[in-house]
Amino acid sequence: MDFNKLIDSITPEAYENLKRAIEVGKWPDGILLTADQKEHCMQAIIAYDSRHKSEEDRVAFVPSKESRTKKHTHCSSDGLEKEGSDDVDEAKPLKWDN
Repeated sequence: MDFNKLIDSITPEAYENLKRAIEVGKWPDGILLTADQKEHCMQAIIAYDSRHKSEEDRVAFVPSKESRTKKHTHCSSDGLEKEGSDDVDEAKPLKWDN
């Protein structure tokens, strides 16, 4: 079986199992992954993602700098970053509602 056919044969359940194996470093039966197995699993996950998921939903997606300066929706602040600011994790005071 060639690589493309292998990737096409991966089910969503198998994909999740591969991701989980990499996260915990072992297969569901408890056997540790070898370095080669980790590398092959990562290649399969990346290839599966590129065929079945949008770019922003893929494993290890990092948004571009332009998209980080757009308004976000994950908190109540206005979400606009300062132009030219490289520190996106700048500390800001919390506002508590009573």
